[in-house]
Amino acid sequence: MSLYKRKDSSLWWVKIAHGGRTIQRSTGTSKKVAAQEFHDKLKSSLWEQQRLGVKPTRHWKEAVVRWLSETSDKATHIEDVSKLRWLDTYLGGLSLDEINLEVIDRIKAARIQEVCKSTANRYLALVRSILRKARDEWEWIDKVPKIRLFREAAGRERSITMQQAETLLRELPKHQRALVLFSLATGLRQKNVLRLKWASVDLQRQHAWVAASHSKNGKPIAVPLNSTAMKVLEEQRGKHPEFVFTYFGKPLNSANTKAWKAALARAEINDFRWHDLRHTWATWHRQSGTPTHELQRLGGWKTASMVERYAHLAPDHLASAASRIDSSFGTVATF
Repeated sequence: MSLYKRKDSSLWWVKIAHGGRTIQRSTGTSKKVAAQEFHDKLKSSLWEQQRLGVKPTRHWKEAVVRWLSETSDKATHIEDVSKLRWLDTYLGGLSLDEINLEVIDRIKAARIQEVCKSTANRYLALVRSILRKARDEWEWIDKVPKIRLFREAAGRERSITMQQAETLLRELPKHQRALVLFSLATGLRQKNVLRLKWASVDLQRQHAWVAASHSKNGKPIAVPLNSTAMKVLEEQRGKHPEFVFTYFGKPLNSANTKAWKAALARAEINDFRWHDLRHTWATWHRQSGTPTHELQRLGGWKTASMVERYAHLAPDHLASAASRIDSSFGTVATF
């Protein structure tokens, strides 16, 4: 019998033999007329898939499950899970074919009310990546909507001077002073500093490293340790058997704390985020004459273009380059 009821349910169920297998599922209704309609549509859909090569209907939640399974080793996996939870309100009940520009526009309008453009773009980019994978690799759908991201402002280059850094360090509690000083000395991102383990440090060779699994660009980063970084590490020795930076014997989970914000206020440093310590480190390097290719390797940037925004900060280096053709002018330049 194609339609039937279970003893433990008031809903109608459907049972259809198809392609050598039996398909059983709930119709989601207790009304027989509606159940019969569900049955007929399902049977027609199965016939179209088999005879006409029509793709079966796939849903957003199916795509999310497969995406998370296939990308579980991503450095941003936890962040993806958080974003997908928020997106579930708008996409959770839809099939992939139902996700159109109108749906995307609702997501854009809702997200931009709560976060900045760059953050909203990460949500939109995640939706776009999943839909493209469903089309290009899984072959679940034939087309995806053209998702346009918000236009973002130019990359942030906020940095502080050496004098400002000294003032800030004096205002910080001891455990955060170590974090900030190490960040300014190495240019490492916040998570890489917080998660740094003694197993990734060689004090004798004055070298540390970030594993590919913890690197933003997916490649391992070599971290040569200057004398400032070495002094910080020497002060941390013996405090914890595994993690380098701790507070009352426990690994630190966050650096962007009330103590950090209060220290910035006392130091009278405005519009400065933790990640700007990395910008400050890069700025100091360029002002000291570190060339682009060396700074790229030190900072673990994927491409040289990511480092070029600091090029204007090395005027002395460029001035010497500009002077190389002075001799070519001879007396031509006499007025």
